Formats: sequence, C-alpha cells, structure tokens
Amino acid sequence: MIKADIVSKVQKVTGLSKQRAQEVVELTFESLKEAFRQDEKVELRGFGIFKIKERKKGVGRNLKTGELVPIKGGKMVKFKSSSRFNKG
Repeated sequence: MIKADIVSKVQKVTGLSKQRAQEVVELTFESLKEAFRQDEKVELRGFGIFKIKERKKGVGRNLKTGELVPIKGGKMVKFKSSSRFNKG
C-alpha cells in the first residue's frame, strides 16, 4: 500500500474530494513527523506505538568485501504493533 491508496480509501469512505482527502492524509503524516522531531511517543490505540530510540554507533562489516564500516549513532523510529494484530 502506498500513500495514494490511503488517499483513495479516505476519499471513498468520507466522500471528500480527492484534493481534500490528500490534505487530510498529508496533515496526518506531518503531525507524525513533527511528533518524531520532538522525540514524542505516538500511540494509535488498536494499531500500535511509535517510539524514537537511540541507535548506538559501532562497527559493521561489508559482507561482500569483508571491509569494516563505521556505523553512525543516531535516532530511529521503532514500531510495536497492537496485540490485536497478533490474534488469529
């Protein structure tokens, strides 16, 4: 699924114009990005939780050449799905 599929679904379910549905989806993603920039946890009940985690720096290896490669530290988004996804 890509963003255009989400826009189409929002348009179909809500009856909004395609342009308005696009704006709603864009605003949703911008809100998520802003929360991530501020290191906030985003919890969508029944879907999952997005958290910002620190990534440790270290040394990896290029599997093709065997060369050691430095891995930069930083931040990354981790997602934990709701338990509803795990139920059969």
